[in-house]
Amino acid sequence: MYSGLTYTLAVFFGLAVGSFLNACIWRLKNKRSVLYGRSMCPHCKHKLTWIDLVPVLSFIFLRGRCRYCGKKISLQYPLVELASGILFGLAAMNSPLLDPGSLYFLLRDWFFIGVLIIIFVYDLRWGYILDRVTLPTAIAAFAVNILLGAGWQRLVLAAVIGSGFFLFQYAVSRGKWIGGGDIRLGALMGFMLGWPQIITALFFAYFIGAIVAIYLLLSRRKRMGSEIAMGTFLSAGTVVALLWGEKIINWYFGG
Repeated sequence: MYSGLTYTLAVFFGLAVGSFLNACIWRLKNKRSVLYGRSMCPHCKHKLTWIDLVPVLSFIFLRGRCRYCGKKISLQYPLVELASGILFGLAAMNSPLLDPGSLYFLLRDWFFIGVLIIIFVYDLRWGYILDRVTLPTAIAAFAVNILLGAGWQRLVLAAVIGSGFFLFQYAVSRGKWIGGGDIRLGALMGFMLGWPQIITALFFAYFIGAIVAIYLLLSRRKRMGSEIAMGTFLSAGTVVALLWGEKIINWYFGG
């Protein structure tokens, strides 16, 4: 079994990855290279040093403001770092044996979680699911799962179900209910999860989405017919299925 130290290291690694994910999100929005270039303040463009980039702690010590221009730092930064740290720790807890085979699955899950966090935040903030994120990741997810022993038939079936589910809604509503990005995200979900976990992801995505929608309607923050960033709920549902999908299915069918 993994030790408490291993879980702690997984959380700290997740915090560091969360800082990188924040940089990726900003660079994707501003059409810059994700892999090259130093981090900078989005307001004054001053390049940041390591002391400005310590996950969560820098935000606290700087009181949520840039050291150089004094402008407020978005809460997105510490929240993404915390979410990444927590989810990386949960993924480690979900991987019971410290052996090479288990480690490969854990690395895969961390990669998937990182991409899903990017999709979650980007769609939440700007209402768009980027093809430059979903399409390459879909190819990578299919290849990685095949290398880890998944049957290609289950992956393809899940991708067809995921994308077809949204394609049907897109066709019926003529694009009013669902955007093209949701169709491609559905395929990505299928290649990440396979069959039957894709069903679990869709169920939890709509379950979470329904709860949030009811809250927004009751609080009058949204009206009937208002657009909701579906990619955020699909990402959340995929994380649930990725971490606990098999256990949920076994519990439901009494396995």
